[in-house]
Amino acid sequence: MNEDFEERGGEGRFEFGTSVRVIRNVRNDGTYPGKEVGELLIRRGSVGNVIEVGTFLQDQVIFTVHFLELGKMVGCRTEELIHADAPWNPSRFEFHDMVKCKIDLGIGGNVLFEKGTQGEILKVLRDLQPMQYHVRFPDKTLQVPESALEPADPNFREPEE
Repeated sequence: MNEDFEERGGEGRFEFGTSVRVIRNVRNDGTYPGKEVGELLIRRGSVGNVIEVGTFLQDQVIFTVHFLELGKMVGCRTEELIHADAPWNPSRFEFHDMVKCKIDLGIGGNVLFEKGTQGEILKVLRDLQPMQYHVRFPDKTLQVPESALEPADPNFREPEE
């Protein structure tokens, strides 16, 4: 393997036909026709198959992944993918998801935010069990377990397992 290959992310990591899982939400960066910039294209956890390997700006490896069940083909970077059969620790929420408290939240017996207060996910703490998040509430960020949160959006789409 040469240095140029490694600098470009080792494009051989996923070959044609490999089943892969997206580990980050994929949003339109302006290259997906018919969708607004920033619009969610593929939710993390979705599984598809690599159909092409290419480069972008001569130094970024891009895998075209066909998500058959979603009817979409999307370009993904190496760091956005894992093998579909690799260990997977799904979270219910992702960065920028809007949530609300299912219970009163507080510190040291002092209630800081009442049930129903809305916040925004700033970080997913994937390695903690139970799953936890940094959530930005009005004027304060708290670390909150997943069990204490619910979607703020009634049209929230649950992630695929």
